[in-house]
Amino acid sequence: MKKKALRTHDSRFRDLPGYPFRPHYLCVTHPDYKPLRLHFLDEKKLYEKNPATHESITEKYTLLLLHGCPTWSYLYRNVISTLLNANLEAGIRIIAPDFIGCGKSDKLLERSDYRYDFYVDTLKQFIEQLDLQRIVLIGQDWGGPIGLRVVREMPQRFSKILVTNTLLPNAEPPPHGVAPWPGDTILNWVRYTQHAQDMQIVQGSCVKKLPADVIAAYDAPFPDAAYKQGMLGWPALIPLTESSTGIEENRNTWKFLERSNIPLLTAFSDSDPSTAGWEIIFQQRAHGAKSQRHQKILHAGHMVQEDKGDELALIIQNLLQTGN
Repeated sequence: MKKKALRTHDSRFRDLPGYPFRPHYLCVTHPDYKPLRLHFLDEKKLYEKNPATHESITEKYTLLLLHGCPTWSYLYRNVISTLLNANLEAGIRIIAPDFIGCGKSDKLLERSDYRYDFYVDTLKQFIEQLDLQRIVLIGQDWGGPIGLRVVREMPQRFSKILVTNTLLPNAEPPPHGVAPWPGDTILNWVRYTQHAQDMQIVQGSCVKKLPADVIAAYDAPFPDAAYKQGMLGWPALIPLTESSTGIEENRNTWKFLERSNIPLLTAFSDSDPSTAGWEIIFQQRAHGAKSQRHQKILHAGHMVQEDKGDELALIIQNLLQTGN
């Protein structure tokens, strides 16, 4: 008999600060579970009809905003609001899903039920069900390696890539001038979460002081520790060594990035020790990163969307307006 996932009651999400967005849902599959409900935001910067010709306007780009651990789509609220208020041309759609185990999406019962391949597969299901095209991937933290693997497997659906405070581990020596990886920050984080029963690290990953109601909003999806198995299990899925699950898939993704013409822009923070140096690797190895105007976001930590959401939104806006 297939298992039934946990689902956070909607009452926990009432009146979250800065998060007025309407929820949307679809179902994805897991071999051991009944259909899983996945939540996403779907905001449009487009008109149903061209005011001049009264013809429907085709979506030019779909922004796909991918979060990581231990956050959810709430992380992108300021980025989304800034983009919706920006002087963007009609035809922009903004999609921000909650990975299974996060936010308003269903939560699996055991840490062992979460696998790297499962996250990749559910994102592919998500894209196929919505038939997303001309995707501009914005990947932070786990949103980077998961999203980039999906780009490799569905390249025809992607137009541009922006990576911020993320990585794509391959267990290979780093280029000259980049510190060996994984460093103590990553190793200590993985060791801690393997035995932890609870965690809250969003404030510790930011430069600025977060209001109490914002910190509470990040905890809203988790009535108790039973709902956090995905968050607690996620760090242990990072491929750290030659023998790690997912390392070969990541290496294949690097081979793809080395020849792909999809433009790839880096926009890393200056105060994120967990991903320091990876922007150089992306810039040197990804073919699509050549000749891009890469950005460094000052006075920001790992959760750049909290520290400098407006600046990240401006970088995204400029990326949309560059090239075709």
